[in-house]
Amino acid sequence: MKAVVYEAFSKPPRLMNVADPSPERHGVVIQVLGTGVCRSDWHGWKGHDPDIELPHVPGHELAGIVAEVGHDVTRWKVGDRVTVPFVGGCGACAQCNSGNQQVCHTQFQPGFTHWGSFAEYVGIHQADLNLVALPESMDFATAASLGCRFATSFRAVVDQGNVSAGQWVAVHGCGGVGLSAVMIAQTIGANVIAIDISQEKLDMARALGAVATINAQCVADVTEAVLEITQGGAHVSLDALGHPTTCFNSINNLRRRGKHVQVGLMLADHATPAIPMGKVIAHELEIYGSHGMQAHRYGAMIEMITSGKLAPEKLVGKTISLEQSIDALTNMDRFETAGVTVITEF
Repeated sequence: MKAVVYEAFSKPPRLMNVADPSPERHGVVIQVLGTGVCRSDWHGWKGHDPDIELPHVPGHELAGIVAEVGHDVTRWKVGDRVTVPFVGGCGACAQCNSGNQQVCHTQFQPGFTHWGSFAEYVGIHQADLNLVALPESMDFATAASLGCRFATSFRAVVDQGNVSAGQWVAVHGCGGVGLSAVMIAQTIGANVIAIDISQEKLDMARALGAVATINAQCVADVTEAVLEITQGGAHVSLDALGHPTTCFNSINNLRRRGKHVQVGLMLADHATPAIPMGKVIAHELEIYGSHGMQAHRYGAMIEMITSGKLAPEKLVGKTISLEQSIDALTNMDRFETAGVTVITEF
């Protein structure tokens, strides 16, 4: 099969022919028909993830058709249209048994713990637990965007943030995760403030329902700007980028007893950011992490999509070929594109 492979961290990947994957007894092989190019893939390529062994194929936001089925799989057959969370559970640990596969003790992640979906085919473990059926009405480019950014934002806003109508929600960073959070929070009825340094992304956030936007390059203090707009601070604030500055601002712009949700990854030099702990204590703030979403929670999200309440297809910025994904991946730190870039030509 064709696949994008990097043989050294931070060195240009190459489009190569490699061996097709085979399904494990409890797994499947998926023919990839759409896969997103995500900042998490960039972190992996830079060497920020200790699980990656070289040579490596990136890619974890995927959708496609089941091509092969392992002997012990009972719920899926060849030809089924599916997607998969970017975090897969083992099905045997305490967290999996409690329904929290997103923090499984021995979790797997395509594109990190094993070869991923920048390829014609990808293997997925524990298929009966981790696969998600796709409605016929959903195209593969849209479905690919669900696996990481949209699903992660859904859990961050709905499950971790517990956002409700009328609340003020601040979203720091308007990449794929942030724009997804804007759409989801405003659908629930929240008043969303989008913060970024790109006016193009802020314009897109406004089009998706943000009631206010803040260009961080054009204000003296992001926190003060949020406090002024909300008349006291956000009820819920998300760092959708993963940077010490956005993390600090997201906590600092909360009203008393507000909630911060850390969605963007904090890796390498950013792994231990400074936070206003005095304010956390004095104002009884809450700090939550959000790490993907379990397969069994996808039903609620997909129902909102098929009913027309959510429209993740609006977040697809452009579609590209497998070969073009090399430039898209290696230039992700430039933040040049709005929306989600999806590989659809293999």
